[in-house]
Amino acid sequence: MVDLLMNDILGTPSILVGLFAFFGLLLQRKQIADVISGTLKTIMGFVILGVGAGAITGSLGHFSSMFDSAFELSGVIPNNEAIVALAQDAFGTETAMIMLFGMLVNIVLARFTPFKYIFLTGHHTMFMACLIAVILSTGGIEGMMLILIGSIILGSLMVLMPAMLQPFTRKITGSDDFAVGHFGSFGYLAAGAVGKLVGKQSKSTEELKVPKSLGFLRDTSVSVSLTMAILFFIVALFAGPAFIEAELSDGTNFLVFAFLQSITFAAGVYIILAGVRMILSEIVPAFKGIADKVVPNAIPALDCPSVFPFANNAVVIGFVFSFLAGLISMFLLPVLGLRVIVPGLVPHFFTGAAAGVFGNATGGRKGAIFGSMANGLIISFLPAILLPVLGSLGFEGTTFGDADFGVIGVALGYPVQLFASPLLFAGLIVILLAGFFAISIARSRRKSPTPIENEQQSNSI
Repeated sequence: MVDLLMNDILGTPSILVGLFAFFGLLLQRKQIADVISGTLKTIMGFVILGVGAGAITGSLGHFSSMFDSAFELSGVIPNNEAIVALAQDAFGTETAMIMLFGMLVNIVLARFTPFKYIFLTGHHTMFMACLIAVILSTGGIEGMMLILIGSIILGSLMVLMPAMLQPFTRKITGSDDFAVGHFGSFGYLAAGAVGKLVGKQSKSTEELKVPKSLGFLRDTSVSVSLTMAILFFIVALFAGPAFIEAELSDGTNFLVFAFLQSITFAAGVYIILAGVRMILSEIVPAFKGIADKVVPNAIPALDCPSVFPFANNAVVIGFVFSFLAGLISMFLLPVLGLRVIVPGLVPHFFTGAAAGVFGNATGGRKGAIFGSMANGLIISFLPAILLPVLGSLGFEGTTFGDADFGVIGVALGYPVQLFASPLLFAGLIVILLAGFFAISIARSRRKSPTPIENEQQSNSI
């Protein structure tokens, strides 16, 4: 029953967000037809998003195999799903309990603090719960104390990370209709900050001037296809036909296979954008019921692809330059005595693309380029620094990939090993979080109303 609730319901993004839409529509007393339609379309949007992500992941998996064969790379490959799967035997129960109570803490904090964000990226909630369980257990904390501390930390992160990004997210979307709820937040924050630093007077990636003869490149699907075709062809030529046709393409010509994979990748991007548009059109109105009845002014915090439609060109630029930074990091890490982190195509695409959008919002084209490179460096160095605090899991060939896992893992891992008493560490965490929220609440009372409050006031007038 616990597995059904945690893994199959709360751990499935489409079902989790569908439930929020369902209760939101019920709280608004919508007609049964509207409730069914809104719920199913919300779930369908996430299923479409998953289909697109699956197409991209499959294509990038082939690219990664070709890349490894071509350049004979060896090292640790960050992959959230893989490291969580390895940890489930030892930390499955702790992960499930931290996830469940962490979500409750999220709702309580959203209700009673200025941070009105409901974190709806279920799989990332599970990944972070797993990381916290591993880190605290390695530090000697166990049982109810582990679940209590872990739930407080997770629930706090679920409101703090979207709040930290919201000034940048608002700049991207032009509103507070939704936030970004994805544990790559420090990478996006760095991208926005770097964009602001380097991108003065730099034009947006969406204002790229294309000659009439190349007007077809304005179509995102076409430009993504051509960009990925170039990358696939280069890697395929280095990998050679013997490996590709024997191991990957099942006899199909290696260049034809590379071309089809580039088209598959572009199709995945197209599907993701369609899914995001459907999700946003349904979840924002449905969430009004929760905002009105349970958490006043609640803001849904959605997965990182939610910002992709706002800067399509920045998505491609972000992925390419984040991956480039990952390649550069491979040569820098051994110099510093750290394990080699082989660039994972999936984290570099999703977080790199989002970092490109954030960098573009603050610094145009330069921001998209250098902001996404900052993200690429972060998700290369932090996993290497995180490995020693993962205990026995640190000896596996994979680790957590996105920026927040590295930041939180290191920030928790080293202090928890320094404090001999779990109670002392627990007290420190609670005091720090309580102080932070108290200061934030005090500051919020001195500030002017939020954009949402201003809109409500104007509507009432």
